Amino acid sequence: MTRAGSPRYAGGMTTLAVVPGSFDPVTLGHLDVIERARNIFDEVHVVVVHNPSKTAMLPVARRVELIEEALREAGLSDGVTVTNWSVGLLVDYCQEVGAKVLIKGIRSEVDVTYETPMAIVNRDLAGIETVFLLPDPAHSHVSSSLVRQVAALGGDVSPYVPGAVSRFMASGDFA
Repeated sequence: MTRAGSPRYAGGMTTLAVVPGSFDPVTLGHLDVIERARNIFDEVHVVVVHNPSKTAMLPVARRVELIEEALREAGLSDGVTVTNWSVGLLVDYCQEVGAKVLIKGIRSEVDVTYETPMAIVNRDLAGIETVFLLPDPAHSHVSSSLVRQVAALGGDVSPYVPGAVSRFMASGDFA
């Protein structure tokens, strides 16, 4: 279903964007970027990807479940599909589902420096464009790694994560 006022490519094609990330765990900043993408594109796929340079706290399946629960609780699940991708390049997933756009949340110039070469390679490899979205400044300092560190040291992560994640982390099931 297309929301009123949603942009479309010439020819009437539905616009589909992919929001990739490790989401370990999903934060309020992630939800903010997903909501912004959802307001621009007809359909959004949130794709949990494996980052070989990171040691994951949560299994991929649990991350997918927490994102789905957080989106439902925030009223953002309409037009959003949550899945995972672990085989091949992210652009392969984009081509498989017909997405022409990747969405990346950018918190600082460090993120721009890290994401720009990947954006260029994704465009070179498959013609997939990357759109950088800025999160609400209230969330620009929050990262999943910061949330993991605060939680590991017994701190309250509830100001930084959706309720589903806060409840899960408070349960101690992630340790």
